[in-house]
Amino acid sequence: MQAPGSVANLVCGFDVLGLCLTDPADTMDIRLLDRPEIIVKSADGFPLPENPAENTAGAPLLEMLKELDGKTGFEVLIHKHIKPGSGVGSSAASAAGAVVGANHLLGNHFSKEELIQYAMFGEKVASGVKHADNIAPVIYGGVTLIRSINPLDIIPLPTPNLYVTLVHPQIEVRTADARAILRRDVSLKTAIRQWGNVGGLVAGITLNDVDLIGRSLNDEIIEPVRSILIPGFNEVKYQCINAGALGGGISGSGPSIFMLSKDKETAEKVEQVMQSVFTKLGINFYTYVSLINKNGATIIDEK
Repeated sequence: MQAPGSVANLVCGFDVLGLCLTDPADTMDIRLLDRPEIIVKSADGFPLPENPAENTAGAPLLEMLKELDGKTGFEVLIHKHIKPGSGVGSSAASAAGAVVGANHLLGNHFSKEELIQYAMFGEKVASGVKHADNIAPVIYGGVTLIRSINPLDIIPLPTPNLYVTLVHPQIEVRTADARAILRRDVSLKTAIRQWGNVGGLVAGITLNDVDLIGRSLNDEIIEPVRSILIPGFNEVKYQCINAGALGGGISGSGPSIFMLSKDKETAEKVEQVMQSVFTKLGINFYTYVSLINKNGATIIDEK
């Protein structure tokens, strides 16, 4: 199966908004076992914890086993293409891909909301905190609003036909570290501006109002702190918007940066800007351009 990357937060929606990417994506081979065991292996030598409880794909499946007959298990072979610490939902791809694939083998026994509940155990392994802003769009596809995780309340939003341009500079920003530097208190004035941006962004997505989406892509709380961890961030953002991007910012906890554009031509111009900035900085990078992925994690082969 194919387990795509994702962009969490969408600038102003920290922990409550996310979208699904087409590229990059992991691929996973999953098969049933006739015993209650979870085995997770790397297909390409990528280092993975052997203990499934410490693995972002294994931990969700261990939780799933608790609801099964005590005679079933899973073996997962992961082709890892999304680098951990990239800010593109590496842990979510593993967690969501594992539960979606396992559920398919079980005849779709579990609902999407139940799959999210299981997959969040993988995010807890990765960052110490359960969150669903990467998990939900990978399982549902498109753009999702996480109104609450306790109780779980996921709202799939209409998916605008927008292009995502993403640059992944080859440096690592650990999610746990990026969370540790955040301020614990914000002023009421700042919070009000942030609420306006989040409301505007959700309204813009729902109404397919690209101009409203663009002017709502502003973050008063997280980006000013986290952006200091990403070399060239301010220059990338400024030049991409000048090149025609609607807006964008840090993907998840970084270091990847994403931008939204109305059409492919603009998205490719934005890609060239990103490439130019990081080439000048002497930092290796990967770039991706694609439409928002409406399908999410997908079964691509049945054996």
